[in-house]
Amino acid sequence: MASSELSGRGRTLQLRPVATVDANATVRHVDQFDEETLSALWSAIETDRSLPAAGTGLEPGDVVVFTDYYRVDRV
Repeated sequence: MASSELSGRGRTLQLRPVATVDANATVRHVDQFDEETLSALWSAIETDRSLPAAGTGLEPGDVVVFTDYYRVDRV
């Protein structure tokens, strides 16, 4: 799956699939996001498109759990 970018607040973040998760990583499950953020994240992954990071609460190094794990990186 291609990477998806999150951009906003003067920064760009990227979601990319990962096979392993560091023990000290902050892991966020889809159930922890509000409906608007969850919808935006799903859309970004499914369409490989960017969206504003404002309001997502995601930080570089966070890991988002859908059916796979996606690490958030600053690019």
